[in-house]
Amino acid sequence: MFFPVFTSTENWREKSLRWLLAGVACTSLATLCAIMLFLFAEGLPVFAGYSPFSFFLGKFWYPTSEPPEFGILSLIAGSVSVMLLSTLIAVPLGVCTAAYLTEIAGGAVRRVVKPFIELLAALPSVVIGFFGMVVVAPFLQETFDLSTGLNLFNAALMLAFMSVPTICSVAEDALFAVPRSLREASLALGATRWETSVRMVLPAALSGISTAVMLGMSRAIGETMVVLMVAGGAAMLPGSVFDPVRPMPASIAAEMAEAPFRGEHYHALFAIGLVLFLFTLCFNLAASFISERYRHAGSSEL
Repeated sequence: MFFPVFTSTENWREKSLRWLLAGVACTSLATLCAIMLFLFAEGLPVFAGYSPFSFFLGKFWYPTSEPPEFGILSLIAGSVSVMLLSTLIAVPLGVCTAAYLTEIAGGAVRRVVKPFIELLAALPSVVIGFFGMVVVAPFLQETFDLSTGLNLFNAALMLAFMSVPTICSVAEDALFAVPRSLREASLALGATRWETSVRMVLPAALSGISTAVMLGMSRAIGETMVVLMVAGGAAMLPGSVFDPVRPMPASIAAEMAEAPFRGEHYHALFAIGLVLFLFTLCFNLAASFISERYRHAGSSEL
């Protein structure tokens, strides 16, 4: 199904190009399959000596104790809580910025604002993490009288800062794709620009906006350096947004260099990577499903 079918009228250049594109597509698929197999091969052996129930529902992560404890419930809770809080912050900012650029801002303003938004996406994550440590953490600690400013809220703010450009760019493309005739028809019927944007444009672009949200969530749950620097590093179930947490990517990055090769700790970290991979895979599949569903719904309504 991945290889092209040729006709007698095609010349050798067209055939070569089609074979090349088919080969690139198959290479991408093969690479993804190889990564999945590698994660399964290195992660599943931990369950030979440790029960899946204790691994997924255990509250304590003490890989160097005797006997070691590999409960990742606190790590999952840290990742999910940081992702959800950052999404609550980033989605309104990203979608509203995209709506402003497409529906309100003039061409001159758009040419100035859009490059700055894209520049945010190009910032290295270690720079954003450094900003969270040096500037945001002391501010939170002094403002809210906390024991430490390296906590869940700090990590969510920095991840939202990173997710806004992705959400804004994808949502802006979706809003630009809405036919201009829909806007003109709504305005001709007496609707204001605000009513046209809220009741006509945004529902018509809901497919792309949903995809933007899912991509932003995937970015948040898979980010490593920022959460390693500003989340606090405490493998505990958070009781509030100001508690330190340790998301799954931070545990992998912090401990992989110290884990004995092919040891139980090593396999447990790969099992965490497998869980993280399945999380991001589910988000991307959900984004694809939502995009197709709303696209078909929008087409039938039009």
